[in-house]
Amino acid sequence: MKALVYHGPGSKSWEEVPRPTLRDDTDAIVRVDSTTICGTDLHILKGDTPEVAPGRILGHEAVGTVEEVGAAVKTLHPGDRVLVSCISSCGRCRFCREGRYGQCLGGGGWILGYMIDGTQAEYVRVPFADTSTYRLPEGVSDEELLMLADILPTGYEVGVLNGHVTPGDTVAVVGSGPIGLSAITGAKMYAPSHVIAIDLADARLEAAKRFGADLTVNNGREDAVAFVRGVTEGLGADVAIEAVGVPESFELCTQLVRPGGRVANIGVHGKPATLHLEKLWIRDLTVTTGLVDTYSTPTLLRLVASRQIDAGRFVTHHFALSEMLDAYDTFQRAGDTGAVKVVMTRQP
Repeated sequence: MKALVYHGPGSKSWEEVPRPTLRDDTDAIVRVDSTTICGTDLHILKGDTPEVAPGRILGHEAVGTVEEVGAAVKTLHPGDRVLVSCISSCGRCRFCREGRYGQCLGGGGWILGYMIDGTQAEYVRVPFADTSTYRLPEGVSDEELLMLADILPTGYEVGVLNGHVTPGDTVAVVGSGPIGLSAITGAKMYAPSHVIAIDLADARLEAAKRFGADLTVNNGREDAVAFVRGVTEGLGADVAIEAVGVPESFELCTQLVRPGGRVANIGVHGKPATLHLEKLWIRDLTVTTGLVDTYSTPTLLRLVASRQIDAGRFVTHHFALSEMLDAYDTFQRAGDTGAVKVVMTRQP
């Protein structure tokens, strides 16, 4: 089969690799019908996650068709169409029993495209298949459901819920890529008074407006801190959501929030960021971090199926699986191409 293989920082190729086989009784082999690229994949290619070994097939998001299941798989059968979650769950360990699947102690968590071969391929082995996939509801397209593999639950759980967004809040979202737009989508469900999108790219700020941000700031040209204070009677935002993963954006978030405010970090950081406790200790701030657990996926599936969330609007570009390298080029140049999410399908 063909797959996108990581060969070390800055190096990848679309090449022939062995088709995966069942290793454990709880595995399933899924034919990938559609997949996408995540900002985390770009962090891997930059060398921000050195745990990823050369030779790894990247990707952790897919919609596909079950081809084969292990003897212990109870709820899936060949031919079933499923959403493959970015998080695998053993379902038995302490953290899985608490709904914190991202911290799975039984061999799950974020492993696809990270510790084991991932979904940017024609086939993928999915561990713990019963608890790491979701049956597809009727009447919803594959590309809409694909947005539930990672970005929508990540923005919702790690940004909105960790940030405790409540009605009337002013929410500042730093970064208007797919994760930032997901956080805006989730925040809007809680009736904030303002959602302020902050980014360096005008194209992404235009996307943020389409997704519900009522105010935007290009912090390459404007003072984002002064802007936010200007619309909050000098106080600052109630919640600042970091959706980039660079030190400057995290440090900006700590400056954007009011005393007693919350900073919810979503971004994948590859370098240290400075926490200015000499200035922050007196301001009663709460800072949260997190890997998505995907406990919200069933809820979000219902919201997408009932058309309360328009997941399809994230998709801006379509490619065939065989055009994987072109898709990466388009996604990596999002500031020029306007890409939000690119989708690669078996049948373009």
